Amino acid sequence: MSARINPSILSADFVNLQAGLERIASADLVHVDVMDNHFVPNLTFGPQMVGRIQDVSPVPLDVHLMISDVDRWAPGYAELGAYSVTFHAEATGDPVALARRLRSIGARAGIAVKPGTPIEPYLELLPEFDQVLVMTVEPGFGGQSFMPETMPKLQALSAEVARAGLDVWLQVDGGISADTIGIAAAAGADTFVAGSAVYSGSDPASNIALLRAAAEASTHTH
Repeated sequence: MSARINPSILSADFVNLQAGLERIASADLVHVDVMDNHFVPNLTFGPQMVGRIQDVSPVPLDVHLMISDVDRWAPGYAELGAYSVTFHAEATGDPVALARRLRSIGARAGIAVKPGTPIEPYLELLPEFDQVLVMTVEPGFGGQSFMPETMPKLQALSAEVARAGLDVWLQVDGGISADTIGIAAAAGADTFVAGSAVYSGSDPASNIALLRAAAEASTHTH
């Protein structure tokens, strides 16, 4: 399995976003963090902006909704054409119903959990999702340090996915760099969100290749 690298455009230059997207054309998807300054203490994009990103992005959109009232707002992002829409377990009243709605529109349905949220209640629901995002920092801001204490959640997810023979992507987001990506890959992650580790320096494409190689090296040794 090839490790998927999904750069976060939170680390791109917002004034030249199209150029920033073109620089990551070798990525698997582009991670778009939607924040509402309510569910998390930060404000980023809304549907209009995400629609424009969808129009110009060379790779499919992996939309991560860090917003309240996600049952109301998430389907609209699927309707924009996002390849994948991930909502937070903590923000929905009925994760299964929302996932089914997203899938019916044509998007992959993802569920995200904050570092303090236990994963056990969601293990039996895994067939309803296409992706589970284990936050490896507290959501809201980029540039935070990776939290290794979240790795047992990935291990539990990976074991259940293997046991049940499911095709569910296991994503990590937060503090992912060349130094930490191997830890997450060894715990079972196969899809990695990276911001500054991709956009720092002058060559995002080589940073993407470096991260992918580091993840795959760790996967193959375990």
